Amino acid sequence: MASAYSVADKAGKLVRSIMAAGDLGIVEKSGANDLQTKADRVVQKCICTSLARKFPLLTIIGEEDLPSSDVEEELIESGQSAEILKHACPTEYSSVKEEEFVVWVDPLDGTKEYTEGLLDHVTVLIGIAYGGKAIAGVINQPYYNYEAGDSAVLGRTIWGVLGLGSFGFQLKEVPDGKHIITTTRSHSSKLVNDCIAAMNPDKVVRVGGAGNKIIQLIEGQASAYVFASPGCKKWDTCAPEAILHAVGGKLTDIHGNAFRYDKEVKHMNSAGVLATLRNYEYYVKRVPEAVKEALVP
Repeated sequence: MASAYSVADKAGKLVRSIMAAGDLGIVEKSGANDLQTKADRVVQKCICTSLARKFPLLTIIGEEDLPSSDVEEELIESGQSAEILKHACPTEYSSVKEEEFVVWVDPLDGTKEYTEGLLDHVTVLIGIAYGGKAIAGVINQPYYNYEAGDSAVLGRTIWGVLGLGSFGFQLKEVPDGKHIITTTRSHSSKLVNDCIAAMNPDKVVRVGGAGNKIIQLIEGQASAYVFASPGCKKWDTCAPEAILHAVGGKLTDIHGNAFRYDKEVKHMNSAGVLATLRNYEYYVKRVPEAVKEALVP
C-alpha cells in the first residue's frame, strides 16, 4: 500500500508533465469515446513496472494493452509512503502472501475528459484485491486544486484499506433527504436515464471517471453513483470500491451483487454500477425490473 501510494503520486506528476508538454498522443481504441493518450501509456508502464520490480509475485492487471518493451529508469518509483507505514496492517491481511494479491490499474481514469481539458475529472487508480475482494486502493487526483491559481499546490492522493479506514480527504455526507445522483458524462443511454429517473433525484450530476464519482460520494457532493450500463471495468472500480467500503459505503452492480476481483474474472462490469456512502437500500430497491433484465451479470 505504501508503495502504491508513492507510485500513484509519481503517476500524477507524469500526467501533468505530459499535458504541459502539449503532445497528448491521442489514439482511438474502439471509437471517439474510448481514447488512449501518451499519459495512459507512460503512466501504466510507470505503475506496473515499479510495482512488479518491488513485488515480483504480484498479479498486476492494467487497462492498456501495451507491447512489452524496456521501461526507462526515470519512470520507476521505488519509494514508500512513510505516513502509511506508520499504520499497523489490519490483522486479517498481515499474513497474506505476495502472490495472493491482484492489483488492478487504471493509469488515467477519465481519459476523454483529460483530452477536453476537464482536468478535475481525471484520476489515477491502483486497486489491491485479495480473495476476490477489493481490500485497498489509491486514487490520485493530478489536478486537484488546479483552479486555485498559479501558486496552488497541485494534486492529492486519497487512500484506504479495509479495517483501517480511508485518508487524504474530509469525509462529508449529503444532507438527509437529498438525492443527488452522479452518473456518466459521455456514455449515457435510455437505460441509464430510466434508472436514474426511477430514483426521484433532486439533482443529477454528469461527470467523467469512476474515481471522480466515488470522490463525490465521500466528499458529500453526491449521494449515489448510478451507471445502468456495461462499460465500466474492474480497474475502474477496484480502488474506488475499497476506499468507499473502508468508510462504510457500498459499491455493487445494479442488481446488488458484489464484484469479484480474482485474476481470472472478466474485466467488464457488465451489470453496471451502483454505489452510495449511505442509504444504499433506498437506491437499490428503486432499480426498475426492466433495467435489471437488460443488464445480465
